[in-house]
Amino acid sequence: MSATEALGRFRADVGAAVTRARRAAGEIGERNAKLRERTRDLARQTREAGARATSAEVREAAAGFRADRGLPVVQVPDVAEPAPVETQPPATLGSVAVAGPSGQLPRVSDDDEDFSQSRILY
Repeated sequence: MSATEALGRFRADVGAAVTRARRAAGEIGERNAKLRERTRDLARQTREAGARATSAEVREAAAGFRADRGLPVVQVPDVAEPAPVETQPPATLGSVAVAGPSGQLPRVSDDDEDFSQSRILY
């Protein structure tokens, strides 16, 4: 096999792998979107129905189940009224620069050539 043929085969293999990866990422994205939508619907239904307190009998059975398996058991006080649900602001994606040993933050730059070393060097 000549070098040209080998290079052509390599490019074809890489192209096929990229196509499979894109397809898989698209399928996972669709699955995650459906899951988020279902979770949103369930949360809405729960808010509309109102929170129901769990009976003491069910809490005792759950505590026994967890204790038998060596899992931590959280003691929850009885409440007459359900606590209001607190919502948190959406998380922001990305990372924040961390000061290095010298206490300085890395330079801000639009050059992303070697971002992996910024935390080590500064």
